[in-house]
Amino acid sequence: MTRALPNHIWDNHACTPLRAGDDVVLPQLKRARDAGVSTISLNVGCAEQTPERHFQVLSWFRQWIKARPELYRLIETTADIDTDERLGVCFDIEGARGVGNELDRVERYYDLGVRWMLIAYNRENLAGYGCYDEDDQGLKPFGRELVAEMNRAGMVVCLSHTGARTARDTLAVSSKPVIFSHSNCASLHAHKRNISDDMIRACAAQGGVIGITGIGDFLCAPGEDMIDAFVHHLDHAVQLIGPEHVGVSLDYVYDRQELLDYLTSMAQTFPDGPPPEIRMVAPEDLPEIASQLRARGYDDNALEQIFRGSWLQVAQANWR
Repeated sequence: MTRALPNHIWDNHACTPLRAGDDVVLPQLKRARDAGVSTISLNVGCAEQTPERHFQVLSWFRQWIKARPELYRLIETTADIDTDERLGVCFDIEGARGVGNELDRVERYYDLGVRWMLIAYNRENLAGYGCYDEDDQGLKPFGRELVAEMNRAGMVVCLSHTGARTARDTLAVSSKPVIFSHSNCASLHAHKRNISDDMIRACAAQGGVIGITGIGDFLCAPGEDMIDAFVHHLDHAVQLIGPEHVGVSLDYVYDRQELLDYLTSMAQTFPDGPPPEIRMVAPEDLPEIASQLRARGYDDNALEQIFRGSWLQVAQANWR
C-alpha cells in the first residue's frame, strides 16, 4: 500500500509561546513529530518585540531543546536534516525589528540557528514596508544593506507579511533565492496577507519557494473546509511554478490564547483585529492533505518536493 505522506516532512513555520522560561506548551511539539514532521522552524520573535526579547526567547528554546536530546536536535547545516528519528529544529524571525539598526545581529542570530527572517511584519520598519501599509515606498537603504548581509551570512530572506513593492525590490537586489515562507494565493482568496500570481512567479523565477500556510483567514471564508482550501492553494501554486518551488508552512500556533492576546494588544500591527474564531490547519491534518494531493494525481516525487525538497533546495542555496 502506498504511504500517503513522504518519509520526511519540513514544516517551515510554527509558533510556540514567545516567553523565555515557559515550558507548558513546548512539549506539544511532539505532536508535529507524531504527525510525520521531521524538520520544523520555530518562530522566536515577531512584530514590535525588541532584539533583546528575541535573543531571550531564542536562548530559552535552545536550552529547552538541548535538554531533551532523545526527542529533538538543533539543526546547524543541511547535513543535519533528517539524520535520525528526532525532530530537527531551526528558527525564524518575523520582521527585521529583531535586528534593530545593528546589522551584526544577523550573523549572531544565524550562529544561534535562525535560518530565515522577514523583511517586514505587516507594518513599516527600518528595512521596508508591510502588507498593511497603504503607502509602500519600497525597500529602504537600510533594507538593501540588510538583504546583502543576510545573503552573506547565509540567512534566507523572507517576504511574507511584506508589502508588494518592498517585496519586488527585495527580489531585485537579493543575490540568493528568497521565500514567501507562509503566504497563500490572492487569486483564490483575497486577503492583504496573500500574494498575487505574478509575485508567485517572480519568486520562483529567482529560485525561491512559496510556503502555503494553514491559517484559516488566509485560506477561505468561514464555514468552508480548510483542508480542501489548503490543498487548493497548494495545487494552484504548483500549477503556476512547479512542485520544486512550493512548500508547507502550517504556521500552527500551539498557544491560541497567546495569539489572541497579541491580536488584541497590537492593534496597529493587526488592523483586522482578532477573528471571531481561530481557524488553523493542524499537524495532524498532514496525512489528509497528502491523500488529497495523491487523489489529484501527485506522485511520490512531487510530494517529496512539496513536503521537503523545496525547502532543502533553498537552504542549500543560502545556508553556510
